[in-house]
Parts: sequence; structure tokens; C-alpha cells
Amino acid sequence: MPLTFTLDPAVTPELRDGILDLWTDVSNAGGAVGFVPPVTPQKIRPVLVKHFASMAEGQVRLLVGRDGEGRVAATAFLTLNTHHLMTHWLWLYTVMVHPRHQGKGYGRDLLAAAADAARGIDGIEAIRLTCRGGLGLERFYASCGYKEVGRIPGAIRVAPGDDRDDVVMLLPLG
Repeated sequence: MPLTFTLDPAVTPELRDGILDLWTDVSNAGGAVGFVPPVTPQKIRPVLVKHFASMAEGQVRLLVGRDGEGRVAATAFLTLNTHHLMTHWLWLYTVMVHPRHQGKGYGRDLLAAAADAARGIDGIEAIRLTCRGGLGLERFYASCGYKEVGRIPGAIRVAPGDDRDDVVMLLPLG
């Protein structure tokens, strides 16, 4: 059953907890979403609260995918640029699909829904994201139409002695 995507859902305790559970499960499964396992919802909560504050200010849009049971199964945050010379593209952050749903094509569905959402924002011509090198993520994003446009070697320190490249990817929406 495909996921049902909603842009800018109402932020409820159920949604907050669903995103926290998703983010925790993705992180603990080794997902490159800003944390290194083991992580708890309490560690993630302050970062999520900052996203919610940015949403309230109109700088961030939330895309949520729910499974057939209504559970939060995927998310992505679309972040608008504040620099006046860069308002024609946005950032895509914290792209996640729950581990129990991986391998079903939901990641591609999430990226397609994010591109559709970005196209609906006045003046947006491209999506930019970064991903952690060494996990094959750049190949996945490339298979979804993104192009690698930059790479900063060793910019992400996962652990002492374990530095990864920060890979910049771009999807033109034209």
C-alpha cells in the first residue's frame, strides 16, 4: 500500500511523537539523519522543536508520509532560503523512511512528493540537499534525478577517525 503524503500537517502531539519515533528508529538503524546510534527521542527532541519553530516562522515546510495504518512512515523538511540571492531554490533536510518500509519504493515516492511540493512554492526552481558519503546515498539520489554538484571531503565526523564526505546534490525542477 502506498504512503499518503501531506504537506504542512497540523502539528499535534501525535505527529510530534510519530516524527520522534521515526527519527529515532532511522538513526538507530544507521540512517544518516544527523545522529549516530544509539540515540533516544530525548536527544532528538530539541532539534525537532527547532524545526517546528522554523515552521511557525514560515521558513520550513514539513512533508509527512503516513502508512496504511496512519503511522508516520516518512518525512522531509523543505527549508526556504533567507538570502535574497538564493530564494529560487530550497533545501531538503532530514529525508527519512522508516526501516520497516525501506525497499518498497517509498524513498522515491517521498522525493517525488517533495519535488511536487517544491514546484508548488512560488519561485522555486531547484532542490538542494546534502548527504553523508560512504553509504551509497548519492547513488540513490542520482537515481531519482539529483546530480552531485559538490563534495567536501571529511566534513562529517561520525566518530573519532571516521570522517565522511559531505555530498551536495541538486535537482532542477524545470
